[in-house]
Amino acid sequence: MRELKYSGAIMSIRVASSPMLARRALVSTMFLAMVAAIAAPHAQAPAGPGGPVRLLPVQGNISMLVGAGGNVAVQAGRDGALLVDTMSEALAPAVAAQVKALTALPIRFIINTALDADHVGGNAALGAMGATGSRPVPGGGATIIAHENVVRRLARPTPGPQPGLPNDEYFTPEKDLFFNGEAVFVFHVPAAHTDGDSIVLFRRSDVIAAGDIFTPDRYPAIDVARGGTVQGVLAGLNRILALAVPERLQDGGTRIVPGHGRICNEADVVEYRDMVTIVRDRIADLIGKGSSLDQIRTARPTLDYDGTYGDPRAFIDAVYASLTKRSAS
Repeated sequence: MRELKYSGAIMSIRVASSPMLARRALVSTMFLAMVAAIAAPHAQAPAGPGGPVRLLPVQGNISMLVGAGGNVAVQAGRDGALLVDTMSEALAPAVAAQVKALTALPIRFIINTALDADHVGGNAALGAMGATGSRPVPGGGATIIAHENVVRRLARPTPGPQPGLPNDEYFTPEKDLFFNGEAVFVFHVPAAHTDGDSIVLFRRSDVIAAGDIFTPDRYPAIDVARGGTVQGVLAGLNRILALAVPERLQDGGTRIVPGHGRICNEADVVEYRDMVTIVRDRIADLIGKGSSLDQIRTARPTLDYDGTYGDPRAFIDAVYASLTKRSAS
């Protein structure tokens, strides 16, 4: 045996009788050592009280924070920081630490793509440490933008201040602003994941924050009780595709930051949209033949996709409910 020392680690390589095999063994071992050395600095993600939050570059002014609560798109530049969603309340300190690693300037805008706790939970803490964006906020803090349906569902019936409640609601099909040297468009997607979903386009960076309309690691979460429908999800996915422009061979171009999962491009959204369309059509066909929900579950209309997207039960139930206007039971 011959011992080789590389990057502080000692590795033993048996010298083969053939010089060619010996060289191959040496190259292979050194490659594995280099991979380990490169990966080592990334093994420990920065952590806050609520758990780890990782920072990944996307393109242009945009980065993505990844944590147990999903993804946050961060635009950082000369004017400060803009966040799309805020994860959970417990993860707010870890999110704040990663934003500060990008810019010493304050958070000025937060855009909520939906009303779920993993999208709005950090609003109060992160908004309070921010500064005025488009308009002064009573008590100070960042401007928090969301569709009026998000505000309506989150607002308590009792009067008085509600920390973290969006303070700049919009009710039109879209809203726009100019921040950090680029145009930012917020588009309402009716009756998709919920009735208050938004997608956000950063025009110069060429990045779309899709929220829970697009989650490439799981089936869509369709909250029928809060106005979600499968048709709305498909409309939202098609809206993303209308905005996205792929680079050569469908690789690159517009980047998509999903509500949960990896950074994607247009081809990933096409694949996901097609899956949702096919499953919708299969369930619609079974409904047309008089099948009950239990019979549809037994027919397993998602079988060929379950290996990729996981447990389909909630998705099947939601598609059935949104197509029949009946609650799944």
